[in-house]
Order: sequence, then C-alpha cells, then structure tokens
Amino acid sequence: MANSMDVWGFRNPVGLATLVKRELVRTIKVINQVIWPPIITTILYVLVFGLGLGSQVRAIQGVPYAAFLIPGLIMLQVIDQTYGESSSSLFQGRFMYSIQELLVAPLSAAEIVTGFIVASIVRALAIAMLILGVGFVMVRTVPENWTLYFGMTVLVATLFAAIGMIFGLLAEKFDHIAVFTTFVITPLVFVGGVFTSAKFLPPLVRQVSLFNPMFYMIDAFRYSFTGHSDVPLALSLSIVCVLTAVSLVVVLRMIGAGYKLRV
Repeated sequence: MANSMDVWGFRNPVGLATLVKRELVRTIKVINQVIWPPIITTILYVLVFGLGLGSQVRAIQGVPYAAFLIPGLIMLQVIDQTYGESSSSLFQGRFMYSIQELLVAPLSAAEIVTGFIVASIVRALAIAMLILGVGFVMVRTVPENWTLYFGMTVLVATLFAAIGMIFGLLAEKFDHIAVFTTFVITPLVFVGGVFTSAKFLPPLVRQVSLFNPMFYMIDAFRYSFTGHSDVPLALSLSIVCVLTAVSLVVVLRMIGAGYKLRV
C-alpha cells in the first residue's frame, strides 16, 4: 500500500453510502448506550433544574427558565454523543484492525471522513429531535427559527465528529478518549451557558467565558429558540465555522497520511 491515500477525491458513492450505513447500524446495535441515556439525563435535568429550581428563577431571555434550559441540554448531548461515537468507532476499528477494510477499499480520505461525519450528523439530528420532543411535552417549547436549529445542529455535530476522529487516531487506549471528554468537553459545556445566561455571571467570569468556544455554540443554538443571544449571532456562527473548518482539515490530513492507521 502506498504511504498516503488520495485525500480529496469523491469517486465511490457506493462505498461512501456503505460506510454511513455501517456506522448507523453500529449505533442501532448500541442504542441503549447512544439514544436512551441522553433522553433520561435530559428528563432528570428538566425535572430538577427546569421545573424544580425554575420556579424560583425569573424568566431568562424572555422565556421561562425551563424553556431556556432545553436548547442548552440539546447542545450538551449533541456535543457529547457525536464526539463519543466518532472517537470510539474509529479507535475500535484501529484496536480490532477492522480499519484495514477501509484502507484497502477504494475510498479517499475525504470519503472516509465524510462517511463518519454524515453518520454522526444523522445521530445528532435524531438525538436533538428526541430531546426536543421531551422539551415540548414537559415545557411546551419549540424553535422559532428552524433553519438555525438544524444548521447549528449539523455544524456542531460536524465539528465534534471531526474532533472525535482526531482523538480516535491519537488515542493509544480507550482511557485517552475519555480524558478529552472529562477534562475539556464537560467542563467547558457546563460553564458555557447550558444552565444560565452569561449576563448573570460575575464580570470577570463573563469575560473569561468569551474564550470558551462552547459558549458560542450554545448561545447561537439558543437563539433559534428565544430570538435572543448574549453575543452577536454572526460572531458565534463565524467562530463555530472556523473551528469546524480547521478540525476537518486536520482530520483529512491525518487520514490521508494514514496516521496510526497502518500496521
């Protein structure tokens, strides 16, 4: 096999569709780990924070606190699940040497990355819609701007699927994948506006939060529900788009070079 594969070509739609199907079948086989935990976690968050503590909290951005909470919870699960699924799938392929099937198949790096990301987007949309259904049943909230709702879901899913693939390539064992979730994703998401508006934070903390990329993702996504944001929508979209583009370029280069893929 050559030292590197074609990076940008899209000449095998059948192979690409097969890869997407394989990843979705994998999701269905572990549905109890992928779909139901986010739903149960969201219900608990809404019950404890939204409906419990929410009765003591004034309206935020013109909506009841429980309704304010739902977009943050959707984004929390989209980020966590897309990263976890793409990273574990790619690492498992390396660990079990099944990744060799992709390397010998007539698939370019772009097709391999696209296959993983498309499957992640489908999972993210399914999870987002299920949690939205929970939100509608419990607090009667739906997006005002459906285009922004779906656009941000796809954009963030693409970003974290790419990051998941990067760490799936870098990891030497499963624990390395969990390190990024534990020490980066979870802390940044929880202080990124899931539970409160940045306007209610102390001035210093508010300024620090502006360096948190999760803040812009959650703020832009919440705008699709409330029509309000803590920072200009254009700024949030620009930051997320740049981060997504950078992540895609990095993972394409890594896959194209066969980084930790060949034995």
